[in-house]
Amino acid sequence: MSTLTYPEAGATRLGPLPDGYHHLHHRVRVGRGRADFETAGAAVTGFLLHRASGVRVTASAARAEPGASVRVALGLGPVRLSAPCRVIWTEYGPQRTGFAYGTLIRHPECGEESFVVDLADDGTVSFTVMAFSRPARWYTRIAGPLVPVAQRWYARRLGRTLRRIVTEARQKRN
Repeated sequence: MSTLTYPEAGATRLGPLPDGYHHLHHRVRVGRGRADFETAGAAVTGFLLHRASGVRVTASAARAEPGASVRVALGLGPVRLSAPCRVIWTEYGPQRTGFAYGTLIRHPECGEESFVVDLADDGTVSFTVMAFSRPARWYTRIAGPLVPVAQRWYARRLGRTLRRIVTEARQKRN
């Protein structure tokens, strides 16, 4: 099993995020009620969310579990940016479901990212992306301030995609 490229494994679970990294925190409402929570949680932990957002995902497990390897690839055809990761933690609870993966060698960044669905007491279903990262390859160092912009864009895309997945599932139920 490859070694993580950072020492603060698990910091996205409850925070605080470690110093010395760019921090990302994006939260969006994606639904309402238990059924929407379960749909969203399954989409996140089964990697459907990432795939539906246009990312190629290869995972050693059907759903997120600690220690599973995950390779995320962006791009077209042979021009792909590949990002090897390992699932660090998971949570499958009655009001919180999600996971985080951490970067491995050859990942363009160094850090951790979590994807969590919460069901609030009032029935609101929210999705949160939380991450800490810094450049790990020459091309992400050169990209400099564009990398956090791209990360924020991708987090917003994930939120919109999850809201669409939940809405479509709700329409099928009704």
